[in-house]
Amino acid sequence: MLRWGSQALRRFSTGRVYFKNKLKLALIGQSVFGQEVYSHLCKEGHRVVGVFTVPDKDGKADPLALAAERDGTPVFKFPRWRVKGKTIKEVAEAYRSVSAELNVLPFCTQFIPMDVIDSPKHGSIIYHPSILPRHRGASAINWTLIMGDKKAGFSVFWADDGLDTGPILLQRSCDVEPNDTVDTLYNRFLFPEGIKAMVEAVQLIADGKALRIMVTFYGSSLLKSSVPPGEPLEIKGAKTPGLVTKNGLVLFGNDGKALMVRNLQFEDGKMIPASQYFSAGETSVLELTAEEVKVAETIKVIWAGILSNVPVIEDSTDFFKSGASSMDVVRLVEEIRQKCGGLQLQNEDVYMATKFEDFIQKIVRKLRGEDQEAELLVAYVSKEVNEMTVKMPYQCFINGQFTDADDGKTYDTINPTDGSAICKVSYASLVDVDKAVAAAKDAFENGEWGRMNARERGRLMYRLADLLEENQEELATIEALDSGAVYTLALKTHIGMSVQTFRYFAGWCDKIQGSTIPINQARPNRNLTFTKKEPLGVCAIIIPWNYPLMMLAWKSAACLAAGNTLVLKPAQVTPLTALKFAELSVRAGFPKGVINIIPGSGGVAGQRLSEHPDIRKLGFTGSTLIGKQIMKSCAVSNLKKVSLELGGKSPLIIFNDCELDKAVRMGMGAVFFNKGENCIAAGRLFVEESIHDEFVTRVVEEIKKMKIGDPLDRSTDHGPQNHKAHLEKLLQYCETGVKEGATLVYGGRQVRRPGFFMEPTVFTDVEDHMYLAKEESFGPIMVISKFPNGDIDGVLQRANNTEYGLASGVFTRDINKAMYVSEKLEAGTVFINTYNKTDVAAPFGGVKQSGFGKDLGEEALNEYLKTKTVTLEY
Repeated sequence: MLRWGSQALRRFSTGRVYFKNKLKLALIGQSVFGQEVYSHLCKEGHRVVGVFTVPDKDGKADPLALAAERDGTPVFKFPRWRVKGKTIKEVAEAYRSVSAELNVLPFCTQFIPMDVIDSPKHGSIIYHPSILPRHRGASAINWTLIMGDKKAGFSVFWADDGLDTGPILLQRSCDVEPNDTVDTLYNRFLFPEGIKAMVEAVQLIADGKALRIMVTFYGSSLLKSSVPPGEPLEIKGAKTPGLVTKNGLVLFGNDGKALMVRNLQFEDGKMIPASQYFSAGETSVLELTAEEVKVAETIKVIWAGILSNVPVIEDSTDFFKSGASSMDVVRLVEEIRQKCGGLQLQNEDVYMATKFEDFIQKIVRKLRGEDQEAELLVAYVSKEVNEMTVKMPYQCFINGQFTDADDGKTYDTINPTDGSAICKVSYASLVDVDKAVAAAKDAFENGEWGRMNARERGRLMYRLADLLEENQEELATIEALDSGAVYTLALKTHIGMSVQTFRYFAGWCDKIQGSTIPINQARPNRNLTFTKKEPLGVCAIIIPWNYPLMMLAWKSAACLAAGNTLVLKPAQVTPLTALKFAELSVRAGFPKGVINIIPGSGGVAGQRLSEHPDIRKLGFTGSTLIGKQIMKSCAVSNLKKVSLELGGKSPLIIFNDCELDKAVRMGMGAVFFNKGENCIAAGRLFVEESIHDEFVTRVVEEIKKMKIGDPLDRSTDHGPQNHKAHLEKLLQYCETGVKEGATLVYGGRQVRRPGFFMEPTVFTDVEDHMYLAKEESFGPIMVISKFPNGDIDGVLQRANNTEYGLASGVFTRDINKAMYVSEKLEAGTVFINTYNKTDVAAPFGGVKQSGFGKDLGEEALNEYLKTKTVTLEY
């Protein structure tokens, strides 16, 4: 029962008030706070008939005991109240001897048995230093500060058998100030106001005016986002009407907070989605087809098998009133799936239609697709391009819906081919980030995703991979428009590998498993220890602009396969394929809140994600500088798990015994692939002296054959750089190289045409101390250094003389030399006589300041899982 009223919120008067009604009280607890509560209650005329506190410590009595003994109040000092779960007889007798009418527990560290809690006429009340149900347990004040709550406070509640779960009697709150600590909060508010509140609570009970406000709502959650529109619903005793919205019933509390109730159950046991309250009785009865009648007969047989005590299954037969239990729900769902063509139900479907007639109607609507949620509404920017109509969503995607940013802000995303604006995209605010995280948290904790079995999760991921493949031409076109990727490369790599990644991790969903461990105590004590792999919860993913969809796939596929929900921030300059992906995820059947996409800036949205207390993991690909900042924010906020794929300066060593034609071709790919905007691009080539000049000559000859132009032209080899600021940075990089004395053999300039095109560039005579030798360009710039013939260890030392360690490569016909070099190179990946050959099954990630953690392969799953160890005795 939920009772509402203003009495529980009125302020306590600081003046002396003489009340008519008084109670006989038992004070159970300790500390100075307990002493003050005792003294104030006595001053107000209540009779404390007994104080139950802890034994003396080092010969010194507790402050509460001292005060009571000084007044001649009976004091009992019990080290414990029960043994092996049973109340100690002598303790119980001593307690009953005082004949208290109410137990008052101002601060108590002992476990008080329920027969003592319930013994007095008025039960027991407890002081708790948080605004329940926000934080429970002993560290509630600490969590108020850790979670960044704007309000602190306390509750006085009626004790029950849970951990701080009883009905609320009254609450008080105060603002949390920027410099507040546990001590300042306690001394400024929780201690002095708590004493007054305990006195007030006792008098409310004495006067028969105390409330019991229940705060437990199953399958519901506090509303952390703005209140959605809906239809008012009058609620008896509530000051503010509830609101029936598309997401459920919103209830408003007197403290300004709101609660989202997902389901409602009527007195007859029928349960409905709260969002359908006003339309619950409006559904027409479907007339079944011959095929649907057969399905109904099959289901009737299943019901009869479960409800063996029911002679005949009739339309009015109620599943639960006929004796079915929760285990029977599982059996019903699984039998229907097995015998009705794989029809997938959720347990909730059974609770929503408990009578056979209603259940069959629900089944038929599901078969006909009529129980699906309202069709996704997508606002598109459409363009006729690449011989097709491309439809691009441009809004934030939060909780299964496309929506404008909370403050309405937008920004232009630019086509690097000509510098024109493609469209305006929503610019996510802090409010939008919080909404997205709240949606992901609700989906993980309360939604269908959290209840879904692993195989069904894999089925959704396979379906999403199929949709990515079905729409690959449109996705590749969007990638070309938004990032400048050459269309043919986008089709094969950007999109093709994204499809492969989702299919690969879809297969892992039902193969995530722990292990059993033979511990020392296993025999003869019959102990069993095993581990479980569990999802982390809400994960944040921040991706770069060079492979917009592929980077999304690399991280989010592993994240989803592990069972997490996610909030993803695409790069500000390339948001469009991520938003198209969001649309396809809905069409694949992903429940709302599982996937959220928030376009915007790293300084606003990205920083908030790294600091957000409800996010348990952050995966980032980007620069080392930003990676360090993210890691710091993640540590300071809530020590969230982090994986970082950062900068690189990958060395490629080319020995004189290599196959030179292949080395030239692969070496050019190592640098110029995807316009050089490639995290594992060969940032520095070491070419053995005897073949150096020929290698450079051949590279320049091949560059001259490359076609620079429109990325949608199928014959184009080299498209525009991703955005203007990056092009300007690359030109500055080349100027620095020339100033330091490196030889500019080819390129180094912007192409004279609209857009952000740069000539493929080659530098030679690059010395180890130069800027070009140390820093990554992330562009189409080949940096070549010569090394003496036969100096394997010398070139290895130079190759490893960098703080980065993402990738590396070696070209040689000598397999022994190749293996020796691969062993000595300090990098997460080593390519031998090839380059850029990544695969979804092979783990990918760096060492040193190139980061830690892996994308791809089985190892990537561990980035999004936690291991729980369970030991039991049987």
